[in-house]
Amino acid sequence: MSRLLRHPLVAMFAALLLLAGCSSLDEKQRQWIFQPSDASWGNSAAMASDMKDVWIDFDSRVSGESTRLHGLWMDGPPEAGALGPVLLFLHGAKWNVAGSAPRIRRMQELGFSVLAIDYRGFGKSTSLLPSEKTAYEDARAAWDWLAKNYPGRPRYIFGHSLGGAIGIDLAAQVKDEAGTIVEGTFTSIPEVVSTFKWGWLPLSGLITQRFESTAKVSRIGSPLMVVHGSADNLILPSLGRKLYEAAVGPKLFVLVEGGSHFSTNTIGHTQYREALRTLFGEQPAFQPQAADTLQASAL
Repeated sequence: MSRLLRHPLVAMFAALLLLAGCSSLDEKQRQWIFQPSDASWGNSAAMASDMKDVWIDFDSRVSGESTRLHGLWMDGPPEAGALGPVLLFLHGAKWNVAGSAPRIRRMQELGFSVLAIDYRGFGKSTSLLPSEKTAYEDARAAWDWLAKNYPGRPRYIFGHSLGGAIGIDLAAQVKDEAGTIVEGTFTSIPEVVSTFKWGWLPLSGLITQRFESTAKVSRIGSPLMVVHGSADNLILPSLGRKLYEAAVGPKLFVLVEGGSHFSTNTIGHTQYREALRTLFGEQPAFQPQAADTLQASAL
């Protein structure tokens, strides 16, 4: 239980009743959901030391201010070639983009060149308390940057946890993505709350940062891959499965046995490779197989 209470989503809603009448409720939710930080964890910053810095400048319609995003770029493996696929990597809460270096490297090993960004409020990006709207806008700015700088290459969207909800919003808005991959993500914040022990409490009306992915996923026109760890006790696998079931296009659900909210990408690396070949077989690096759901023991 103590571990659950340290998670930003759980901590936020544990305090909602105390803040119900407070004018700063929206700001508190944004703080607790995003946990914006300029820090990484462990040795992840060292793992990002050979990645290239990227700067994305644009005028924000949401904040009305000039905005700068910081990102990390990692070239794809040599065998992917000069026209290999590129991936927009959208991280979850709390750590800056360097904190995702292990995942960035694993996605690169699967054949992608990777652009990973920090939303406003994280790392070296413009200092601002992020919100659902600003995060969506940041993802779109990074997507447009990829189109401008890497034309003619298939572009994919990847999001982990909260980044999955941001990625689904982006995929529902654009028409030029080759595919979307989400890991350890959810249907909506209110439904995450409903899975807590005290989820029967009437909190939905207090939630301002809703991230309603279920309402958007049916508008995704590209193949969708939903990955979840069977041992994820922060975002339950049933939410990932429900999100997958709401999708109407080509899709694949990948359940990684023994994967937690944080280890699924590591434990399921081989399953990732097999799933990419299944769903995105049109790419030279991804050879097709026939499957709908992949489920295997931890590798």
